[in-house]
Amino acid sequence: MRQQLRSKIIEVCDKKIANKGDNVGLSFYAFFANKNDNPELLMEAATWWIKTHQLDHFVKAQKIKQMIVDGL
Repeated sequence: MRQQLRSKIIEVCDKKIANKGDNVGLSFYAFFANKNDNPELLMEAATWWIKTHQLDHFVKAQKIKQMIVDGL
């Protein structure tokens, strides 16, 4: 996964956790605007989330952040 996406994921997770607490869940759509302005990046996130790690639709932001920090 490219660094641009990793940085965005960490940023979004940090904001969600700060606003809603440690138990907040999110989907990979949380990392994108409500428009499909970068389909390649969206597919990269979807592949990582669904195909590579077989995550549920909603996952705790804390878990996703840790996976990214750990380089998964």
